[in-house]
Amino acid sequence: MIDEEGQMIGVMTGAQALAMARERNLDLVEVSPMAVPPVCKLMDYGRFKYEQAKRENEARKHQKTVELKEIRMRPRTDEHDLEVKVRKIEEILGEGNKVKVSVVFRGREMAHPELGRVVLEKVVAALKNVATLERPPIQEGRMISMLMSRAPGWEPRKKAAAQDGKTEAPVAAATGDEPGDAITPAPETPPEQSQP
Repeated sequence: MIDEEGQMIGVMTGAQALAMARERNLDLVEVSPMAVPPVCKLMDYGRFKYEQAKRENEARKHQKTVELKEIRMRPRTDEHDLEVKVRKIEEILGEGNKVKVSVVFRGREMAHPELGRVVLEKVVAALKNVATLERPPIQEGRMISMLMSRAPGWEPRKKAAAQDGKTEAPVAAATGDEPGDAITPAPETPPEQSQP
């Protein structure tokens, strides 16, 4: 028998243990039923369950689930559009997610699957320091896809403004006026009168 502070009380019968639990207004919980004799503990079981649920919720909050997101392209995706897609893939990897990069073929494009592989090779080359290739390009019906995950040791880029430490200054500070100062208009000069 163990009391509520974790101190060993000793061996006793079930009736004595129940009487002690009622006397202290606690629950008698069997902790180790396979031990000889079985080990029981005095505790407030409702409070124990509440604290256990609270700990599990707290642990769940700190867990990050990895999602699989897909970026689709075409075999004739232009260079600039490819750069935009690469930046988006980099952003997704920076969030800790995995990316499925797919090249989708339509109609007669299926006659040239090598064009899709070239596009995927360009993506891999652009992300060589950022991502690792988890699954190489595989043809799946009308698309070729590959799976990429974040490279170990790579940290995502911060926003440019955050790196420089610059923030926008209020207009009043740029003109030399303090924010609380009133703006006074310049005095008007009377127009010159014309002489005859």
